[in-house]
Amino acid sequence: IYDYPSMDQLSEVLPLVLKHFHLRSVIGMGVGAGAYILAKFALDYHTMVEGLVLININPCAEGWMDWAAHKISGWAHAMPDMIITHLFGKEEIHNNHDLIATYRHHILNEVNQANLHLFVKSYDSRRDLEIERPIPGGHITVRTLKCPALLVVGDSSPAVDAVVECNTKLDPTKTTLLKVNDLLSPGKLTEAFKYFIQGMGYMPSASMTRLVRSRTASGSSVTSFDGSRSRSHTNEGRARAHTADNQRGHGLAEAPAEGSTDQAVPKSTEVSC
Repeated sequence: IYDYPSMDQLSEVLPLVLKHFHLRSVIGMGVGAGAYILAKFALDYHTMVEGLVLININPCAEGWMDWAAHKISGWAHAMPDMIITHLFGKEEIHNNHDLIATYRHHILNEVNQANLHLFVKSYDSRRDLEIERPIPGGHITVRTLKCPALLVVGDSSPAVDAVVECNTKLDPTKTTLLKVNDLLSPGKLTEAFKYFIQGMGYMPSASMTRLVRSRTASGSSVTSFDGSRSRSHTNEGRARAHTADNQRGHGLAEAPAEGSTDQAVPKSTEVSC
């Protein structure tokens, strides 16, 4: 009898994939279940992952309320509608009928329905990643991502709460939370991905945009700089960082913080575009 792999088992396949293609390390990008699988992979094989772009990630196991909601929706809706509800917010579903119809057609006619049901069941049975935010300034003794991570979510996405919660559990010196007003604007995400990769020292010749960081309520200073690398940006080159960014030393101009508290406690960067 065929046993569909769990999320953990799918993540365990990735080292074999890298070995097959003779890759020592990768920068990974995943959406939803793919983001969860990549995060699990990075937690277990941190030396093989240089950076992660995680879109709509939920690091937590499905709770009882989620389980009940899925059961009820499963009785009332077909699988395509369940998938669409997972991918899009209510406003998008009600207003963008052509897009939703396209996705529904794709799910119904181009995806193996038996495998889709098993995949959804596997994702709903995922375990909690059990990640914790490390103590600032100390040795990392908790389970957390050790590579730079860019968390991406749309403002109206059904995954926004899960992504924000994930951000609170990761190392703030290596994590950026990017909230996008319109995830259907590829240019915004393309720019963000490019700058994230440049922040790790790659693509140094790619053009950069002057960034202006706004003053936050916590008293972090205004930073404006030109450089060959950065981690927080938009397609127009203007980012609003709502928390202080403790950069890891990739040649970025850093303005002094206005107070010892901000210097002592690093905060993850939140960018809206």
